[in-house]
Amino acid sequence: MKKNFVSNSKESIRMFKSPLLEGLSKVPFFVPLIVYVPVVGYFCWRSVVANGFLSFVGYLLLGLLVWTLTEYILHRFIFHFYPSSEWGKRIHFIFHGVHHDYPNDAQRLVMPPSASIPLALAFFFLFKWLLSDLMLDGFFAGFMLGYLFYDMTHYMLHHAQFKNAFWKKLKQQHMLHHYDDSTKKYGVTSDIWDKVFRTR
Repeated sequence: MKKNFVSNSKESIRMFKSPLLEGLSKVPFFVPLIVYVPVVGYFCWRSVVANGFLSFVGYLLLGLLVWTLTEYILHRFIFHFYPSSEWGKRIHFIFHGVHHDYPNDAQRLVMPPSASIPLALAFFFLFKWLLSDLMLDGFFAGFMLGYLFYDMTHYMLHHAQFKNAFWKKLKQQHMLHHYDDSTKKYGVTSDIWDKVFRTR
């Protein structure tokens, strides 16, 4: 495979001339927790009140499972779609290319709220259209919990050292995606869909 440019430094390159846009493109790793833990808690509470605990757990687990597939699809088909136009290449670099060129940039390892909030709203209204009212709250809580786990896991895979075999394997898989073959190993929190779709 042709090797692309990869910087091993922790530098954070400037992407925008506008200080506002540049600031919106960077975020400390803990910001998604501040934004979304209350959201997850709210939807969990609503689901427990409406459905009882056991049904809530079932909807939550289903939302988590759907997140793992969404994570795989987004990473494989959206983040690794390579457009031919200059405008398209710029958009791709902003959303994911910069992470592959500068994988150790700690300020661009989790999705900034300027991107994640519109995406979360879009998924919420999609699920509201697809699911029953009783199912929606627990399912969406699980889906967003999966997203939070993805963001925190992604940060740790790049910046933490692990002794646990599970986490070491997960880190190895992700580093192979970055440094060996970016057309494989799209799962960040799990390799279940890489197994299913034979992209291991």
